[in-house]
Amino acid sequence: MAELNKVALFSKEYPPTIYGGAGVHVEYLSRALARLIKVEVRAFGDQRIDTGPLTVKGYEQWDETARNTDPRYVGAVDALARSIVMAKDRLDADLVHCHTWYTDMAGLLAKKLWGVPFVLTIHSLEPLRPWKVEQLGNGYHLSAWMERISIEAADAVIAVSRETRDDVLRLFDVAPEKVHVIHNGIDPEEYQPSADRNILVKHGIDPDRPYVLFVGRITRQKGIIHLVNAIPEIDPDLQVVLCAGAPDTPEIGQEMREGVAKVAEGRPGVIWIREMLPRAETIKLYAQAAIFCCPSVYEPFGIINLEAMACETAVVASAVGGIPEVVVPGETGVLVDVGLQPGTFEPADPAAFSARLASAINELARDPERRERLGKNGRRRVVEHFSWDAIAHTTLDLYRSLVERE
Repeated sequence: MAELNKVALFSKEYPPTIYGGAGVHVEYLSRALARLIKVEVRAFGDQRIDTGPLTVKGYEQWDETARNTDPRYVGAVDALARSIVMAKDRLDADLVHCHTWYTDMAGLLAKKLWGVPFVLTIHSLEPLRPWKVEQLGNGYHLSAWMERISIEAADAVIAVSRETRDDVLRLFDVAPEKVHVIHNGIDPEEYQPSADRNILVKHGIDPDRPYVLFVGRITRQKGIIHLVNAIPEIDPDLQVVLCAGAPDTPEIGQEMREGVAKVAEGRPGVIWIREMLPRAETIKLYAQAAIFCCPSVYEPFGIINLEAMACETAVVASAVGGIPEVVVPGETGVLVDVGLQPGTFEPADPAAFSARLASAINELARDPERRERLGKNGRRRVVEHFSWDAIAHTTLDLYRSLVERE
């Protein structure tokens, strides 16, 4: 019987370069797996880490990928180039596990070159993010192609929610028995309640007034524009803190600036923190918030909701994707119907969606006892169901089944 001694994780993001949920996933999964088996991470960047059971190597951009081409194509072309280099480097792992389309092709090539099983985790799907054309131009079609051929050639596909599994089976030619659901996780020892209010003063938040919090990138997917448009209907006694940076495109960045400027006129307490904060500061913002809002229009899982729940903060979130598998209505938070247009990820009535967000936020703002109950239930759910150690063991069981079959 074949033995599993070492796995390789391929990822675009790894500390210190993390900007999304997929990067957080790989960071914590790699640590948890390294307590059980040897792990090598290959990522975009210049990282060089060796802690014994966990090694990390970064791969930097090749200048040629940006030369003499449309700037929108660089992301997809660069991902293809780095994937080739990642895959061709000598590999002594027994299995490769990839994360996001940026490195899925590297896993497929490694499977061909080194004869090892290839697993990928679906954190999002390109066919369900058509707005990426704004960011990548026709490079979007290259990213979608790389994702498709990798998913359909993988030995196993991990979906981060049941909803995502259904999407994979609907959109790709994959046998159902190859698609497994393994949720995202969180470290409840790191994400936990905090009474430290200094972070609020630092960022211009009144510590004596409650606030609703958003944390995330400025993208169509995260739905932040719909929350901004809801602000005029949110109780003015409630501060609105938008911890939002890294716009996908200059256009959505400009839309965000104009939207915030408009709603902040004559409405005190709208605080926009424009950079992605260090994790320790973000945790304190979660912990002090009265309400956390996740207005996403597409969210395969939504790890940010877990982060807020772990900090005992009540959640108002969109009822899309994998979010209903995390946020339990009436128990840990409130789910809001987006009212998507059929076959799209656009609300049929954006103004009505924004109004529903404001109504749910206002309802919780008026009921501190309910907020406290939802918050405590949320942390309990995180601790019981979403620990990284449990997720690492489940993932390792899948690895072993594939190596033994191979």
